[in-house]
Amino acid sequence: MKKYKIMLKTIDDIKVFAAAAAGCSAELDLSSGRYVVDAKSIMGIFSLDLSKPITLSAPEDFDDEAFISKIQNLIVTE
Repeated sequence: MKKYKIMLKTIDDIKVFAAAAAGCSAELDLSSGRYVVDAKSIMGIFSLDLSKPITLSAPEDFDDEAFISKIQNLIVTE
């Protein structure tokens, strides 16, 4: 699995992420602590603790550069 840390600070961030994820054919998950949700589910996203970075998990062979470029501003480095 490829993992990215992302931060969704505003409603607009969530809209950008959800739109980008919806256009992606790969199965994507978001996790916060022990909770894991489908990254394409708006309700799932809102059920996570968005006050801190969350983890985006993608298949190992994931190489959707268009998706990554759309969410580049949301990816955090630690």
